[in-house]
Amino acid sequence: MIPTVAARSARHLLRPFGLFLFVCAVLWGCVAPPPPPPPPPPPPPKVEKPLAAPLSAEEALARVRQMSPSSQGLKSWRELEPGLRASLGYVSARPAEGVAVQRPGLRLTWGVLRQTIEDLLGALPYLDEDPALLARVFAWFPLEQEKTLVTGYYEPFLDASLVPDKDYPYAIYGPPQDLLTVDLGEFHPRWKGQKLFYRMTKNGIKPYYARGDIDFSGALKEKGAEIAWVKDRVDLYFLHIQGSGRLVLPDGSIKHVLFANKNGRELTMLGRTVINRGYLTRDEASMPRIRSFVQENPKLARELLSADQSYVFFRLADDGPFGSMGKLLTPMSSIAVDRSLVPLGATLAMSVPLPAPKSGGPQRLGGIMMAQDTGGAIVGNHVDLFCGSGQYAEFVSGRMKNPGVLHLLVSQRAMATLRPGNGAMELDVPLHGQNGNGNGNGNGNGNGNGNGNGNGNGKASPPAE
Repeated sequence: MIPTVAARSARHLLRPFGLFLFVCAVLWGCVAPPPPPPPPPPPPPKVEKPLAAPLSAEEALARVRQMSPSSQGLKSWRELEPGLRASLGYVSARPAEGVAVQRPGLRLTWGVLRQTIEDLLGALPYLDEDPALLARVFAWFPLEQEKTLVTGYYEPFLDASLVPDKDYPYAIYGPPQDLLTVDLGEFHPRWKGQKLFYRMTKNGIKPYYARGDIDFSGALKEKGAEIAWVKDRVDLYFLHIQGSGRLVLPDGSIKHVLFANKNGRELTMLGRTVINRGYLTRDEASMPRIRSFVQENPKLARELLSADQSYVFFRLADDGPFGSMGKLLTPMSSIAVDRSLVPLGATLAMSVPLPAPKSGGPQRLGGIMMAQDTGGAIVGNHVDLFCGSGQYAEFVSGRMKNPGVLHLLVSQRAMATLRPGNGAMELDVPLHGQNGNGNGNGNGNGNGNGNGNGNGNGKASPPAE
């Protein structure tokens, strides 16, 4: 077919246009793409707030006047001696020149903490009659510039059996044989102090079973990991949260059950779950209210409890409970701390409101605390008070979420006998009470407070004023 004149004309017109498009495409390909946008600036470095200056002697004395051993359930300050000796054993096992406290404005060694505990032990026999010794013998450093969140934990009682029984359907598990761990710090310094909890499968390693797998899908059933059985599933969950408890056996005898290991999965507290899902408000979500809500809504139990993937494995014992330093805890006196803020073994003064039951009890705790435990949920400016066992301990711990004022206690004598820059102590804030006359080192043999007036007899005698 012979093309028409109009068709031939259109073809001639399209050829230049096609050539133009071809040239544009070539030129476009030769043009370098625009450079990517610059990366966002790095976040500003986290600057820790400088530690405030210690209280003056007058300020410390005002704090002491608010303290009483009875607010801690003690008849005398002397009852703190076993706990303090436990802390002393812990800090004494650390290198004396090693750094225990590294904060802006204050750097203290384990040797300073040891001297502090020794001086406090020396003062204990005299505090009942002369509590002002706490203001004269120790420097009081605020733990933080703002108030500290104080919560509570306790040792629950659970009806239990050590043998399978249809009346006790829920198992307490010991560490399973297939639970494996590895120290990630061995692979790279950036992971120092971190552990991986896992299990081996035919397809390689997998995260260890979560709470839902264990409690609701039978992942550990009949694998020989059971150590006891309890009556109530929700009570079992709260045993996991507390980390230890007491089993009341059918014959009335008591067996301690203590933390032995964990599955390494994410901790999501039950209280947070019921709040986030709109079942309770933040003000309603006390531990007793959370417990009753789940027990009253059994159809929601699997959903709510499984949201917390973390799981604790236990061991049976004849004594307990023990804190992270491996020592027995003292009710209303031992606290769990964030070790990056407060070292284990430190002694502190704490003042905090207390929940009081209708039957009565102190409405404020003002006393001496011993940092002897840690906890997965205890991060930053937050401490957890060990409230003991029994109904009162359960009441207080379940409702305890109050702002408290804490001061790190440091022996004046220990600080005065050290020289800044010697690697043992650095103080960037003035220390109240130093006389500045060169006689602040004492003789090192008695219980003097750094003014050279120690008695030097090496016996339990009151620190010199």
